[in-house]
Amino acid sequence: MKYHIGIDTGGTSTDAVLVDPARDLVVATAKTPTTRYRLSDGISSVLSKLLSGSDASAADIDGLAISTTLATNSVVENKGARVALLVIGFVKHFKLPVTAVIYVKGGHSITGKEEAPLELEYLVETLEKLKSSVDAYAVCSTMSMKNPTHELVAEKAISLIDPKPVFCSHRSSSEAGMKERAATAALHAKLMPVMNDFITSVTASMKQFNLNCPLAIVTGNGSTITAEQAIKQSGQTVASGPACTALFGGRSENRQALVVDIGGTTTDIAMVTAGNPILSPHGCTIGSWATHMESVDLYTGGIGGDSLVSLGPKNTLTIGPDRVIPLCISGSNAGSVDWIGPEEKGSALFLSPSIDKSRAVKDPILLFLAENTPATRYRLKRSPELKTIPITHRLEQLRRKQNIEETGFTPTDALCVLGLTDFGERDNAAKGGQRLAKQMGISLETFCRNVKKETEEKIVSAILSYVMNRTWGNSIAPFLSSYKNHDLLDTRFRLKIPLIGTGAAARFFLPAVAEKLSTSITFPKFCDVGSAVGAASMLRKPAVIKKRNSP
Repeated sequence: MKYHIGIDTGGTSTDAVLVDPARDLVVATAKTPTTRYRLSDGISSVLSKLLSGSDASAADIDGLAISTTLATNSVVENKGARVALLVIGFVKHFKLPVTAVIYVKGGHSITGKEEAPLELEYLVETLEKLKSSVDAYAVCSTMSMKNPTHELVAEKAISLIDPKPVFCSHRSSSEAGMKERAATAALHAKLMPVMNDFITSVTASMKQFNLNCPLAIVTGNGSTITAEQAIKQSGQTVASGPACTALFGGRSENRQALVVDIGGTTTDIAMVTAGNPILSPHGCTIGSWATHMESVDLYTGGIGGDSLVSLGPKNTLTIGPDRVIPLCISGSNAGSVDWIGPEEKGSALFLSPSIDKSRAVKDPILLFLAENTPATRYRLKRSPELKTIPITHRLEQLRRKQNIEETGFTPTDALCVLGLTDFGERDNAAKGGQRLAKQMGISLETFCRNVKKETEEKIVSAILSYVMNRTWGNSIAPFLSSYKNHDLLDTRFRLKIPLIGTGAAARFFLPAVAEKLSTSITFPKFCDVGSAVGAASMLRKPAVIKKRNSP
């Protein structure tokens, strides 16, 4: 008998399913924590659990499909490579969340004719200044889809001066829209090292278990590509996880519905119609990145089970978008939790398990954390031995390299304290929650219920944003951000279509969300590993996804 394996690697958990394609039947599932510092550990662990819990051998596996939210999470959390974006021949400046945007004279017209010579001398001077502070380059020239000459020359110059990954916009977009093309190229460049590490980890784990079957990577538009293509066109994997979740949700609902996947880092929302997802007419938008990459029609909100809970001005409750490791699973890395206080962000840092003492001594911040775990940013900035170091900048570098981890109170901790889940240890979660509750002048139970309620409100807002943006675009955004506190209006919404819940945390938050929106919700079988099921389904029957009409 032949089987398919589907794996979904998220920011918090790595899920796997074993599927009998002849019967379209899930015969085994497995779930392990994602080991961000060394992804192969988590993937090997989940494969070991999956195969040991079934009668299948390596020779029985006919195909393996992977979905992942690592690319999406890297965008939301602003991780990945430090990118310099070279914009050639476009004078109107725009902002993108990259390390540097450099404007260079040159470019072509709509007919492909050169409008100005490429300012090569300035380009070379700029590259010499940039090369110590960036990891990759993106190049976008006006009308390069008609004539890519200037992009190719710039790419060659980069290879001679600073041989690092380069991505040119003409390789991924044939559409007009300079900012979107630039964002598409920059996103590909930003995610190349993330996807390279991921694919390397997957192939190493497959080799460990003697899996010689084909490997397919699911893209954001619900198709599959090879591992080599996934590295070269890394941006295509943005929305890979949501695409597989939508494919899974469509299996259980043969009418119009919203699939809502609550992960550790984000909440992903996608529409299914007649059992199938639909493509966005405008390309993928994740956070501030509006691109030309095809993806399922989705909305990603920076709220999840591992979102950081902190107190803002006047002790107002703030949740997300930063992701941290929940206190309930941080163990000794959280220490006594007495670091949670009024002057702190509500989180503390500790060394990644991949860093040993011999490596830590080479970096003053890592050494400090090795001897003073956990430590807050406030404590690091006040440390005499670190006073000459730009702490904020250096911490971002260490986080991007997975050298350090961060822990704090999260919605998952609130569920643990309230006894709604047996996930993790209650003691650390209760200690952290108690310190925050004391700042607010309320009981621990009330505080945790408020965290749960605020998480649900944020998910409601994400659903409303998605539904309204499909019709009115961003013009409704000011209303959505203020309608709950309006002086004269009491606004209520009723969603006319049902919700389909997926993700490990969905059962805890979505019933209340459905009630607030006056709709129904279902949790299909295997919904806690839905993305992995969706990935495996691509090996049996490729999805047919149509593009929706623009509003």
